[in-house]
Amino acid sequence: MVSNLPVAKLFLLSFGSELPVAAIRVIGFFAAWVSLWLPLAIASTIILQKIKVLAASWQPFNPITTEQKLPLLASLYLIAPLVLWGANRVIGYSFADYGAIVNWSTLQFLGVGFGIGVVGLAILFGGQTVLGWVKWQQIPKQQIISVSLPILPLAIWISGIEELIFRGFVFTQLQQEYSVVISAAICSLIFALLHLIWEQTETKPQLAGLWLMGMVLVLARYINSGSLGLAWGLHSGWVWAIATLDTAGLVTYTGNAPEWITGKYGKPLAGIAGIIFLAATGAILWLVRRG
Repeated sequence: MVSNLPVAKLFLLSFGSELPVAAIRVIGFFAAWVSLWLPLAIASTIILQKIKVLAASWQPFNPITTEQKLPLLASLYLIAPLVLWGANRVIGYSFADYGAIVNWSTLQFLGVGFGIGVVGLAILFGGQTVLGWVKWQQIPKQQIISVSLPILPLAIWISGIEELIFRGFVFTQLQQEYSVVISAAICSLIFALLHLIWEQTETKPQLAGLWLMGMVLVLARYINSGSLGLAWGLHSGWVWAIATLDTAGLVTYTGNAPEWITGKYGKPLAGIAGIIFLAATGAILWLVRRG
């Protein structure tokens, strides 16, 4: 981590008189994260290609396949806590400041959020089934279980890291300079735009949905008294359910509703139905908080 400290200092010296401290810290963190990750990403793809695990290595700015994405994500998310720990040493923060508190309450809200996320998506797809917009495929239960179980720990891990970084570190730092609403909006915009790194064609129609998803997750942290438990659970439930549906091929779109409603390329966040689902989730969370 020491080797990355000059990166943060370089940003401080170069932009300290022009950018807010929060922006400098966020930029410095992502610069350090990428600089440490790229050698690992390149090495992992070369090694996996050599042993024939990957058919082809990843090349920046070229479309990326799911097979190529997994080792890249694994290395990226494995080092994230280490990089954030190093950043905390520099700026004097702790993981607890970001809502990452390991206790029974956090685990409870993780479970509650996970349940809300899965049930919410069940209602979304159930409604589309009734309307004849989607059709469920006859897949053996054993096959569904064999697909969904390995995805579960991945969904929890990936969602946890994203919550720690975006709703935790980035949002907390931005709050030092801006209001809660502006901090949430900027944080959610960064969250949405960074998804373009992996894939552009299918991600662009989802940008509005990804931004709104980020806003709902910030709200989840807010009503959970600053803890990431509820947001982590919601995020995990959504990732696990959608990944299971896609991987197992459980649903297909009938074409009875236009893509702008159901979601372009079969992505819920790229359609009005997905936007309404997220807005309704946020409204319910807000009403529960007020109640």
